[in-house]
Amino acid sequence: MRSFVLLGALSLAVSTAAAQGTDGKTLYEAQCKKCHGLTGKPSAGIKKMNPKIETFDAAFFAKRTDADLVKGISEGKDKMKPFKDKMSPDEIAAVAKYIRTLKP
Repeated sequence: MRSFVLLGALSLAVSTAAAQGTDGKTLYEAQCKKCHGLTGKPSAGIKKMNPKIETFDAAFFAKRTDADLVKGISEGKDKMKPFKDKMSPDEIAAVAKYIRTLKP
């Protein structure tokens, strides 16, 4: 009986996680925050190393569609390396969606 309860709880946890989808925030914090900052504003040190890195502000997003964001994350740009081999398409899409919520 215990194994059925444990198995049921595990199944519920897995299906709940799947229903919530890929966590763009967690991926961003693990993969992107080092350069782009917690809020989407790169530090002065990062700006000095990569002057072309942009802040994720309204002007940045006004010039880019979701597809543009996904492409940029997937393929990289300037000094940013591509993430297509590090994250799945769903993970990249989740990060693209998440960065639109940042307020630098």
